Amino acid sequence: MRTRPTLSWTPTGDLPPGTTDLGPVTDALAGGGVLVLTGAGISTESGIPAYRGEGGSLTRHTPMTYQDFTGGAQARRRYWARSHLGWRTFGRARPNAGHRAVAAFGRHGLLAGVITQNVDGLHQAAGSDPVVELHGSLARVVCLSCGAAGPRGELALRLEEANPGFAPVAAAMNPDGDADLTDEQVADFRVVPCARCGGVLKPDVVFFGESVPPQRVEHCRALVDAAASLLVLGSSLTVMSGLRFVREAARAGKPVLIVNQDPTRGDRHAATRIALPLGPALTTVATRLDIPVPDAP
Repeated sequence: MRTRPTLSWTPTGDLPPGTTDLGPVTDALAGGGVLVLTGAGISTESGIPAYRGEGGSLTRHTPMTYQDFTGGAQARRRYWARSHLGWRTFGRARPNAGHRAVAAFGRHGLLAGVITQNVDGLHQAAGSDPVVELHGSLARVVCLSCGAAGPRGELALRLEEANPGFAPVAAAMNPDGDADLTDEQVADFRVVPCARCGGVLKPDVVFFGESVPPQRVEHCRALVDAAASLLVLGSSLTVMSGLRFVREAARAGKPVLIVNQDPTRGDRHAATRIALPLGPALTTVATRLDIPVPDAP
């Protein structure tokens, strides 16, 4: 029997409380060698909602799973119709102060790397380089038959041509770029195949229920091994893809610091959790370190 992937996690009462003391984060960055792991919470100030927490999209939206996407044409029609509409808004999102602060820390040589669970490309847009996209990127598409990959912009143009006038009003947008639409709104949407072989196109992202590529996991493990500490920003760490690196860092005796307003599944492995909004918190840390954070363009 097929089981659903883990989408939620309920905090227990024995978790350590969050603080507002940014001292440990400032000290860790001053020492250098910090590996940053980010989640959807770092992009909320850019207008992209988080999955979890108060107002998170999972309170009203069940994400597409890999099994559903590959299991039938109707599910793919629903996904691509909603994603095509969501992409118009998602693609206009811009880096916020949190992204820009992380990029500034990297430019000043304080980071051992950046791993993001997000698929929005905002770290790169802010100037972070390199960035490991743990769950892939919505900016790329890949064919499940021939493996051909291409930019999302090209697919968007093909979908526009196949669906002239498609402009339904969405109830909301989700962190995976999926807009909330009804079955009636997507019923006549036309999905286009791979231009090379006619196969099924999929966004180059790791869906819920799909595994992160092993070589990507090993690369992240190597970054954890080489880092002096791990700084988690805006992730509930509900899914194992990110939580495993927190556990590995803690087992190796490396300090784990979390900045997230709500409790996380990694709190018991962390030296501290700072319950503050990310943009202001990271800007404050940068100021303490005398590192300028560029204003939004």
